[in-house]
Amino acid sequence: MGETLRALAALVLLSAIWGYNWVVMKVALNDMGAFQFGAWRTFGGALCVFALMVVLRRPLKLAQLPSIALMGLLQTTGFTGLIILALVTGGAGKTAVLTYTMPFWVMVFAWPMLGERLHGWQWPSAAATLAGLLLILDPLHLGGDLSSMMLATLAGACWALAVMIAKRLQVRAPALDLLSMTAWQMFFGSLPLVAMAFVWPAPPVNWSASLGGALLFNIVLANALAWLLWLYALRRLSAGTSSMVSLLTPVIGVLAAAWQLGERPDGNEVLGMLLIGAGLLLLSAEALRRRRMMQQYSLPAASSGGVRV
Repeated sequence: MGETLRALAALVLLSAIWGYNWVVMKVALNDMGAFQFGAWRTFGGALCVFALMVVLRRPLKLAQLPSIALMGLLQTTGFTGLIILALVTGGAGKTAVLTYTMPFWVMVFAWPMLGERLHGWQWPSAAATLAGLLLILDPLHLGGDLSSMMLATLAGACWALAVMIAKRLQVRAPALDLLSMTAWQMFFGSLPLVAMAFVWPAPPVNWSASLGGALLFNIVLANALAWLLWLYALRRLSAGTSSMVSLLTPVIGVLAAAWQLGERPDGNEVLGMLLIGAGLLLLSAEALRRRRMMQQYSLPAASSGGVRV
């Protein structure tokens, strides 16, 4: 029980770090250009994770280069670049919710890419998430932040594609170290953002204690410590439980943005956020139910050769 509670506490802390980081990133963009911040966050984060690997004596050897590089382009270049661009004009809370539609896009992409059809609670989950997206995007009354919302939604889709590649990679190379995969994909994905930081026009950086704190928060806490917490929790909890607890992240993002930035979503946006949250909760519950069913069906076979009294 003690190990389980510590793992749950690690996940809650991780959700708090990643949830509050939406506010941290939004505030930091007042002092630094989007691509400059993205370059610092990702390249610095990659170096920090590499340093963590040295401390933990994990192998630094690069394996599965093509897949890792493609994952980096989607997960780091695409996902991180898009959310930071979305935060330039969009609200932190709304961006967090739209980005965390990632499980919905995984479900959509798994159909043509992996042959996994929707079943059970995935159907109402998909319907609720799609309805929530439409309410927030509100295509009948296009507002000034439509581009920001589309960027955030596209970021969730990029994240989902990276997850699909990671799934295939784990099947092809099950011994691949997760921390090593994270560090290398972050490194490769950071390089286009570093290049964009040099060529994309941006005002001079306003160096301050606030900006320095935001960079440290992103590099050390939201990357190195966050991945350490995630790996610690995954070793002690099921993937379904971990996914359900991680849904706290966008909730904390919305609450932190309302408290610190004064963001107040309108009625349609609130309803849309609730529908997306309900859809993701249904999806996590379905995954947890399926895992438990698989464990129940596998127990008799596993115990058939045991000692009988």
